[in-house]
Amino acid sequence: MIVRQLQDAEQSNRFIKDPKGNWDSTRLLLKEDKMGFSFHVTTIYKDAEFQMHYQNHLESVFCMSGEGEVESLEDGQVYPISPGTIYILDKNDKHILRARSEMKMACVFNPPLNGKEVHNKDGAYELTADAID
Repeated sequence: MIVRQLQDAEQSNRFIKDPKGNWDSTRLLLKEDKMGFSFHVTTIYKDAEFQMHYQNHLESVFCMSGEGEVESLEDGQVYPISPGTIYILDKNDKHILRARSEMKMACVFNPPLNGKEVHNKDGAYELTADAID
């Protein structure tokens, strides 16, 4: 059994800050935990707007607090985000995330992240060789 406290993980090397200043993420479950997915609590900062395209990962995102929107770049559809909303990037969807207020999000990635990843120039996390073994 794995048991962790969010406040403890926030004070450890599991806490990652976006170098561009859009978000921070506490990675509670990582590849090393051998669960087949990773689980993060991510804060999207107020007024952040950035494009992502997880070419190497599938992601589910559940909004715990705050408001914003996600735009699908495939069809231009804009979906409002508020507490209780989940959006699932089941087709490696290219998208834009906009935070109208600070948003707390619970995120699940498959394959799991190793822990230190930040977005590359395409808005993706690199898939390292050890991410798939």
